[in-house]
Amino acid sequence: MSSYISITYLLIFLPIVALVFTVVPRKAKPFVLLAASLVFMYLCSHFWIVYWVFTTVSIFVSALLVEKSKKKCKEALPAAENREQKKAIKKSFARKQLLLVTLIIVANIGLLAVLRYSQFFVANFNKVLQLCGSDFQFALPKFAACIGISFYTLQAVSYIHDVYKDKIQADHNFGRLALYMSFFPIIMEGPICRYSDTAEKLWSGERITYKNFTFGMQRMAFGILKKVVVADRLNVIVTSIFREYQYCDYDGGIIFLGAVLYTIELYMEFSGTIDVVIGSGEIFGVTIPENFRQPFFSKSITEFWQRWHITLGTWFRDYIFYPVTMSKPMKKLTKSARKKLGRNYGPMPASIFAFGCVWLCNGLWHGAGWEFIFFGFYHFVLISLGSLILPVSTRLFEKWHFDRNKLPYRIFTIVRTAILVCIGEMFFNSRGLSEGMKMFKVLVTKFTFKSFFNGAIFTMGIDRFDYIIVLVVILLVFAVGLMKEKGISPREWIAQRNVVIRWSIFFAMILFIVIFGAYGTGYIPIDPIYANF
Repeated sequence: MSSYISITYLLIFLPIVALVFTVVPRKAKPFVLLAASLVFMYLCSHFWIVYWVFTTVSIFVSALLVEKSKKKCKEALPAAENREQKKAIKKSFARKQLLLVTLIIVANIGLLAVLRYSQFFVANFNKVLQLCGSDFQFALPKFAACIGISFYTLQAVSYIHDVYKDKIQADHNFGRLALYMSFFPIIMEGPICRYSDTAEKLWSGERITYKNFTFGMQRMAFGILKKVVVADRLNVIVTSIFREYQYCDYDGGIIFLGAVLYTIELYMEFSGTIDVVIGSGEIFGVTIPENFRQPFFSKSITEFWQRWHITLGTWFRDYIFYPVTMSKPMKKLTKSARKKLGRNYGPMPASIFAFGCVWLCNGLWHGAGWEFIFFGFYHFVLISLGSLILPVSTRLFEKWHFDRNKLPYRIFTIVRTAILVCIGEMFFNSRGLSEGMKMFKVLVTKFTFKSFFNGAIFTMGIDRFDYIIVLVVILLVFAVGLMKEKGISPREWIAQRNVVIRWSIFFAMILFIVIFGAYGTGYIPIDPIYANF
């Protein structure tokens, strides 16, 4: 099963699970979801599901040990004769707990690093050896990994960390924890859920209701529309530009078009898949966290990453950015910097260092390659520059009495942010950092609109009709996003219409997908991009 937007998942797997879930007693419903999730993982990963087993068992046992240690600490405190002894007891138990949690986190992150990054690091070490004049080369390791390992590993780290920090209680029910770690709609492409988000609801075994079923189906249909009609259609021209530009005399305008269309393709594929994921969960009464919040309404790169891949951003914020900025060395740095740089710029050195850690991890999380590291560094620089410039620009705008809430300026900032995002995605989709740099050079030095007027853009796999279909769906997605920005829920709005209108909208969407979906000869369905992570 290669995708959530496949015949196997939509017409066979999901209906069978929903049917069995409906007919079994309430107590058996969580076990149906767990069994379905394990079957799904096995179909996707086969033997390599053992990696998931290791991660799940390790955090289950270690969380119980941490809880047991905390309980022993409380039992030992009354025997202390004075405050110093109490401090010593607490410190002793805390050290053991920290050691255990650190070992488990390092073991799981280390397993992820070996499976996903060992080939990248060995290849680069071999290049260093060549530069040093050595003929010796290490063999490149090849490992197979379980589907969704980058997603469930981060979920595992958040669980054991939150137990250690007393944010949640250790789960004594292995089945519930295993279901949280493997729930089939999220295991392949996320979102990255916290234990408090889904675990209890998954295990509650509530029946499928009419509202959950219809809302879930609507959400799934909208996601399929984005993926099948737009992303798969654009994949033809995007592949042509990014894979053949060095053999063709493409100008900068075509490169820019490729960057824009790839960004649209990526958003439609990823957000469309997430719509199917959230809709699948909704059918079973499980509220899966949103992963997108109209990202192309963003007025800055910082805001963009608060709206794009939200669960990944909040994970990095809570488990990397905050711990780094709150560490003792960073606190000392902030205290010293405040004396020299003042209140506005004093906290920035520590924040920028923490952001550097976040964006290095963000780049590597997306892939093992220098283009991904550059992708992270690119956004790190833009966000850091934005933070440095903001206090100055705020004072200047106040001095000039300039209203940044005026529509023309808001449109300018939205377009500016979108262009910067598209350039970053161009590097993200390039076949290596050097290729990305070459494309950027062509973009800057040979930019022209000639190919837009001589018909060249209609000879690269899609024609005028395809562009019209893409534009229609983009306008629909824009309208839905605009409603959400104004606080209007499109699905609640549809639910308030009479039954004929509600089902007419749903069937019209299905019919549009069937008629205008990009499948068959001439189209290249895009593989789930984030499933590789």
